[in-house]
Amino acid sequence: MQKGSIRVQTENIFPIIKKFLYSEHDIFIRELVSNAVDATQKLKTLSSIGEAKGELGELRIDVKLDTEKKTITISDRGIGMTAEDVDKYINQVAFSGAEEFLNKYKGQNEANIIGHFGLGFYSSFMVSDQVEIFSKSYKENSTPVRWECDGSPEYTLEETSKELRGTDIVMHINAESEEFLSAERIKATLEKFCRFLPVPIFFEDNQINNPTPAWTRKPSELTAEDYQNFYKELYPFNEAPLFWIHLNVDYPFNLTGILYFPKIKQSYEIQKDKIQLYSNQVFVTDEVKDIVPEFLMLLQGVIDSPDIPLNVSRSYLQGDPNVKKINNHITKKVADKLEEIFNNNRKEFEEKWESLGLFVKYGMMTDDKFLDKANKFHIFEDVEGGKFYTLDEYKIATETLQKNKEGKIVVLYTTNPIQQDSYIQAAKAKGYIVVKMETLVDAAFINNMEMKWSDVMFTRVDADITDNLIDKSESSDSVLSKDEETTLKELFGFQIPALHVAVEVKGLSADAPPVVATRPEFMRRMKDMAAVSGPMGNFYANMPDEVTLTINGNHNIYQKVLKQHNKSKQERVVRNLADLALLSQGLLKGNDLTAFINRSVELMNNGQ
Repeated sequence: MQKGSIRVQTENIFPIIKKFLYSEHDIFIRELVSNAVDATQKLKTLSSIGEAKGELGELRIDVKLDTEKKTITISDRGIGMTAEDVDKYINQVAFSGAEEFLNKYKGQNEANIIGHFGLGFYSSFMVSDQVEIFSKSYKENSTPVRWECDGSPEYTLEETSKELRGTDIVMHINAESEEFLSAERIKATLEKFCRFLPVPIFFEDNQINNPTPAWTRKPSELTAEDYQNFYKELYPFNEAPLFWIHLNVDYPFNLTGILYFPKIKQSYEIQKDKIQLYSNQVFVTDEVKDIVPEFLMLLQGVIDSPDIPLNVSRSYLQGDPNVKKINNHITKKVADKLEEIFNNNRKEFEEKWESLGLFVKYGMMTDDKFLDKANKFHIFEDVEGGKFYTLDEYKIATETLQKNKEGKIVVLYTTNPIQQDSYIQAAKAKGYIVVKMETLVDAAFINNMEMKWSDVMFTRVDADITDNLIDKSESSDSVLSKDEETTLKELFGFQIPALHVAVEVKGLSADAPPVVATRPEFMRRMKDMAAVSGPMGNFYANMPDEVTLTINGNHNIYQKVLKQHNKSKQERVVRNLADLALLSQGLLKGNDLTAFINRSVELMNNGQ
């Protein structure tokens, strides 16, 4: 029997492992199962080059729980270890067996080698007060060995009996970690970290993993049904995805994976952290913001790359040029795929725009390279629905009526087709094309694109009276005299809490509403942005809503109002006309709305 101390630079290695090395306690299962996969893959490599003799037999990994003995055992039929191997790989903590193996067998399936062999093993002490190793090497005539350590630097190493090649790690679970003596907990952890490892893994006689997930196969081998089935495997409760992109790169970096575009019908359904990062099929994290461009965080699926640098716990990404290259590659692949669908099947693209638009707009705002490509396939949907325009198509369609004095095309848009219907109808009567901009990102998108598209400006359809939407016009052909206009302005000069109201008299058409409420584009846009920007937007969010009441001097109701000698009735009629206009803008609320209803009933009772 050999006794000794584990050769580390500090006696405090175990507290460090328990507290700082691994971010989550359940990570020990991932590390130990990964090591078992490592040992199995090494055996396959050695067998393929003739260094490992004899039959490989069934290569599998078994995880066993013994609640009475309070142990978890992870067994493999891989390369195994001799006493010398244990001394080298286990007793010298910081030594990486995988690294040495790669150097020796460079060029031969090195992509199959995962993990920091020795260090990963020590994660077992996060949950154990004693760990045993039983191992038998693949080498002919090797003697099986048993290693044992109680979490101090002291260990024992001795000969033992073991019939099968491979390694068993037996963890005696400590009192603080007895949560892991639950079959449900172990099963859930195995499914989280190990569900796509390349060697069959069994727990309670059931295989818990798919060793050949879709992303590890060639795109030419897969059908649409295969991709759909894999999506169901990842997200069993989701609707079918819109489409997918299969990543398969081996130069200048290794990257495989499948990214899916999910259906997103409502902005509140948006969820990030749906892309899973793997390294040679070992689950690493679902926080992929450094690898995947921000605007594609709404995608779902899997990315697998052994070239993404990971720290020793494999839980956090480290800065590296490869990460930026991968990020750029994913952006290009997504842009190319969207352009391909748009060019080859525009109708399908348009049908999916409700979900796709979020990705495209977000990307155009945050990534100029994507913007250049997306200008070809970003589309506006006509308020009527069913008709779509690219930017160039919209410019051609609106060239004669919607170009202002500065030579800019004015994109007229609605954020709420139902609420803004009267404004939309008035704009359409003039031949204007109104498009829908009603998603979560549209307020920010409009501001961004006005800076990036130099020949375009956006105006919401209710930002001014219809005559002024394209170019401001000061002319007024009202039938009212100047004195009558002044009287009306005075009648409309009441104060409304939480609103900053400006009043003007214009000569609109006789069939236009008696009062039109409009919200100046700049301030309304700032308030819309503030509503979704959190504390930074408080300045604009707390400012009163600005509204302009345009009195239509040509509406015949004002002839009656001006002749009304009962001042009280006159003021009530005028206030109701103003409230009707404010109601169309959604600006009549609370007590003001109640007062409007009561006043309307009273006026009807009085025959007004």
